[in-house]
Amino acid sequence: MPQRTTTATIAIPHPLRRGQRRLKLALVGLPDSGKSRLFDAVASSAVVQQPFADGADHYRHCRVQIGLEEAQLLDLPSIHTLHGTLANAERATLEHLLVPPIDATGKSQSEAVDAIIQVVDASALERHLELTLELSQLGRPLLLALNMMDRAAERGLHIASRQLARRLGIPVIPLVATMGQGITTLFHEAAAQVRSDSCPLPQPAARHICTQLQPLAELLRTRAAATGLQLPLPFLTMQLALGDPHYTAQLGARYPELLPQVNALREAAAAALPRPLAEELHADRHHRALSLAESVTRLGAPHPGRGWRYWLDELFLHPQGGIFGSLLVFSAVLLVVFEVSAWIDSVTAAKLIDWLAPWQPTATAGVIGRAVVDGVIGLIGIVLPYMLPLLLLLVALEQSGIMQRIAFVLDRTFHQIGLHGHVAVPFLLGLGCNVPALSAAATTTTGRARLVSAILITFVPCSARSAIILALAGKYLGAGGVIGIFLTTLLVMAMVGRLLRQRQPDTGPGELLEIPPYALPQWQALLQTTWQRSRDIITVVLPLLIVGSVLLALLNHFQTDALINQLLTPVTVWWLGLPAALGVPILFGVLRKELSLLMIYQALGTLDLMPLMSATQITTFLLFLTFYLPCVATFATLLRILTRREALLTLALSISAALLVAGMSRLLLPPLLG
Repeated sequence: MPQRTTTATIAIPHPLRRGQRRLKLALVGLPDSGKSRLFDAVASSAVVQQPFADGADHYRHCRVQIGLEEAQLLDLPSIHTLHGTLANAERATLEHLLVPPIDATGKSQSEAVDAIIQVVDASALERHLELTLELSQLGRPLLLALNMMDRAAERGLHIASRQLARRLGIPVIPLVATMGQGITTLFHEAAAQVRSDSCPLPQPAARHICTQLQPLAELLRTRAAATGLQLPLPFLTMQLALGDPHYTAQLGARYPELLPQVNALREAAAAALPRPLAEELHADRHHRALSLAESVTRLGAPHPGRGWRYWLDELFLHPQGGIFGSLLVFSAVLLVVFEVSAWIDSVTAAKLIDWLAPWQPTATAGVIGRAVVDGVIGLIGIVLPYMLPLLLLLVALEQSGIMQRIAFVLDRTFHQIGLHGHVAVPFLLGLGCNVPALSAAATTTTGRARLVSAILITFVPCSARSAIILALAGKYLGAGGVIGIFLTTLLVMAMVGRLLRQRQPDTGPGELLEIPPYALPQWQALLQTTWQRSRDIITVVLPLLIVGSVLLALLNHFQTDALINQLLTPVTVWWLGLPAALGVPILFGVLRKELSLLMIYQALGTLDLMPLMSATQITTFLLFLTFYLPCVATFATLLRILTRREALLTLALSISAALLVAGMSRLLLPPLLG
């Protein structure tokens, strides 16, 4: 009887803004407000430099994922004010904010801004609120991003953000853009503001100014001039009152009969005020901004509540110190891989191998049975020592909130290869074993990002490859040789990543990397997540390990060593310059890399390689083993998470990189080594 499947339906309360209907959010602010830092914190690796219509300047934009919705995020040039004499870039920013959502034909404008996010320096609030009062005249959803809250706290400034939000009638979101704090809340709130079509509360000028400008506003309203020019009435009134030549020319072109009346009303208003109109308006706006800032700001003791959370954030999220925190986690991973995992391996898989060593069957059936057992031991050697401890550590770091902070700090670094910071976890897992690393990458990436992650993870030196490097390079090449091989690995990964970025440009949106509060890992959730990320290895990897083990055992049983070495001569001897006897160790390395190390000694008949191999040959051999396909278990995982074509492409790139890097080392090292 066929199994019945059920499909769950989730109701979406509102139409999703995606594709051509995506949200359009503009970042604006004074210079040094942290606006561009905020943009960089959420940007994709496919940022576009877009020139303005007049070509005088440009702005940056990219797509950003906000839950199930997408937004086009614009990083517009800094602007000091909406009124008065504006520089070219400021004028272009203002015109971009004024593009109407609906044009004269009733069609949507593709560049119309749905919401404005003003980024302000919380430690200098009064200076930025002047621009806020001006932006409130535009009649668009507006949000205030209170950036640099850490700087404000250091100066003893306590800002009542909720009170400020009530006064302005807009969301006010405290954040620290450089540390990723508050960013997710900001963009989700921006999407909500667009859906509700909320606009700021009116922020009128002082009563005596409003009284004098009322006739001008009434004239523009009754003649529908603001509607005809597709400009907000409060904004147009203020610009004409200040005699802005740009908007005065627009009015004259569309409503020439109104110009004399507008000029007369402006002169009458100026004559009735104690100071020139421009000075009076600026002084009033400055006073209102200062009064508003003082009403929501309290001066107290600096550095309040600097507990352990503060210092952990300084360690993991600080723009400079965060790299040090990431290195500490990287060191912890290496400690697990080379100390804890090595000890577990010595008391599990190594014990089983030693126990079964006397069993050397000669009959074909016995050889197959031993191969099956070797395949199971190979799985045990992957899972128990190297996969589970490292996976438990990284899941614990995720549940504690530390890995999310590392991902935020490394996000811009991964942008160089077209990825996002959340792939840091799979890459760290790869230091233990590439199999769980690929599985983790498959759960956090899709499409192009999954393919690029999978390709690069196969180059991460897993514990088995690292063990060979440390064993051979450490003995025969010294510390410099070990460091050189690992640095070569990083260099090749960077070069391949940049190449893949050029051949397959990133078209995906930027991601909001949420910074969760610190928490203690819960054992039940820890074990459940670990099991979910590792359970497929039993059903997918084990069969292929057994099949590969049986195949290689049969080749050895029927004494095909000489034939294998002869078939691989073009690679081992002609291209790599290695002894022909190393063909079999290279081939058997696809089952498990440690086998290559053991079979080298068997193939050459000695435990001392230096008389038979030069330093160049040892380096070439190690580089080839480091880059070519890690093991059959890794390829099995690639087949599961990628298409067959993509998996074969990854295999081809791995082998090509191994041949190219090892071949170049054969040519370049002899002159360097003398």
